[in-house]
Amino acid sequence: MLRSLFRMKPLDTIDTTTNQEPSLRRCLTALDLILLGIGAIIGAGVFVLTGVAAATKAGPAITISFIIAGGASMFAALAYAELAASISGCGSAYSYAYAGFGEFIAWVIGWNLLLEYIMAVSSVAIGWSGYVTDMLKVLGIHTPIFITKNLFEGGLVNLPAMLIVMAIALLLCIGAKQSARFNAIIVFIKLIAITIFIVVATDHVQVQNWSNFFPFGWSGVVSGAALVFFAYIGFDALSTTVEETISPQRDIPIGIIVSLVICTVVYIIVSILLTGIVNYTTLNTASPVANALLSINRPFVAGIVAAGAIAGLTTVILVMYYGLTRIFLAMSRDGLLPAIFAKVHSKTQTPVTIILLSGIVIALIAGFTPIEKAAELVNIGTLTAFVFVCAGVIVLRYTKPSLHRPFKLPWNPLLPLLGVLSCGYLMLNLSDVTWWRFSIWTLLGVIIYFAYSWRHSVLSK
Repeated sequence: MLRSLFRMKPLDTIDTTTNQEPSLRRCLTALDLILLGIGAIIGAGVFVLTGVAAATKAGPAITISFIIAGGASMFAALAYAELAASISGCGSAYSYAYAGFGEFIAWVIGWNLLLEYIMAVSSVAIGWSGYVTDMLKVLGIHTPIFITKNLFEGGLVNLPAMLIVMAIALLLCIGAKQSARFNAIIVFIKLIAITIFIVVATDHVQVQNWSNFFPFGWSGVVSGAALVFFAYIGFDALSTTVEETISPQRDIPIGIIVSLVICTVVYIIVSILLTGIVNYTTLNTASPVANALLSINRPFVAGIVAAGAIAGLTTVILVMYYGLTRIFLAMSRDGLLPAIFAKVHSKTQTPVTIILLSGIVIALIAGFTPIEKAAELVNIGTLTAFVFVCAGVIVLRYTKPSLHRPFKLPWNPLLPLLGVLSCGYLMLNLSDVTWWRFSIWTLLGVIIYFAYSWRHSVLSK
C-alpha cells in the first residue's frame, strides 16, 4: 500500500478520457489566454488590496511588496509554462504532481487547489456584491440590507454575490470560446478605467506622501507581500486550458508569462500613484482607489474606476471558476473523485455537471460567509501548489530527461529553486490561524483519499 501511494501516471495518459465521452473543444488562441490571464489577475488586487496593504502593512513601500510577490509569482509562472507545454491534461499543478511525485502528493495538491479556487471565487463574488451595492447607492437605489449582507453582518443573505456566481456558471456551461469573448470585452473596460486613473493621478502626486516610505519596516514589506500575493493568483488557471487551446505547447507559455508581466507593471504603477496622491493611512477602505480620487475632487473618474472594479472582479470570478472546474474534471477522470462528474456535455463540450455543482457550493459560501473568512485560505493553498510546481520542474528534469519540452525554463535548477524558496518564505509569513485551518483541510483530504480515492483510482484498476 505504501508503495502505491507514490505510483505515477505515465505522461502520455495525463489527459486520459473514455472513448465514450466527448472531449473538450480546442478553441482558445494565445490572445485569448493573455486576456484570460489579465482577467484573472487584475481584480481585487489593484482595486482593493493595494490600499488595504499600504495602510496596514507596508505604507508607500507597498510598491516593493508588489515587486517581491511578483518575483515569486514569476518564478512559479516560468515553472508552470514549462510543465504546461510539456504535459497534457487540464489538471494544472495536480497533473504535474501526478507525473513528478506520485498519486498521493497529487491528491493533496489537487484537494488544496479545489479549496483555493472555491474560496477565491467566493471571496471575489462577495467583493463584487459590495461594489455593485455601493454603485447602486450612488445612483439613488438603496437595496435592503437583508438581501445584501449575510447573517454575520446583520442581514440574511448576500443575494448579489450568489446571483453573479450562478450567472457565470451559465456562461461557462455555454462554452469556453464564448466565455473567452465575454472576458475580452470586460478586460478592455477595466484596462480603460485603470488607464484613466493613471493619467489623472499623475497630475496630483504629492511627493511628501512618500516621505515616510517604510513606516512598518522591512517586516511590514514582507507581510504586505504575503497579503498582496492574492493579487497574483489567477495566472495558474491558464495551465488548466491545455485541452482547449489550439496550440498549447506554444500559446500557454506566452499567455502565462505575458499576462503576468503586464499585470505586475500595472500593480507597480498603480501602487506608486495611489500612495502619492493621498497619505497611505487613509487607504484602509473597501474601495481605496475610488476614495482616493474623491479626495482629490475627481468624482466622475471615481465612478469610472468603480465601474472598472466591478468589471475586473467579474473576470476574476470567470477565470478562477473556469480553472476550478477543469481541475475537478481531471481528478474525476483519474477516479480520485466520482467518475460521474467527468461527463462532458456532447453539444457544448463543457463539464456541465461539475460547473453547476461547483456553482451551488460557491454560491452558498458567497451568500452566507463573511469575506474575510472566505479569503483566508486562498494564499496558502496557492503557495503550496507553486512550491510543488517549481520543485516538479527540478524533479522531472532528472527523472524524465527525454521529455519533450517546447518551452524550457532557463538556469535550472536555480530559477525553480528560487521559486520554492520565495514561495515558502511567503508561506511562513502567513498567520498561525491560516496554517491551522489549512492543516485541518489537508487532513480531511487525506481521510477522503484513503476512504475512497485510493481504491477507486484509475491506476489501481
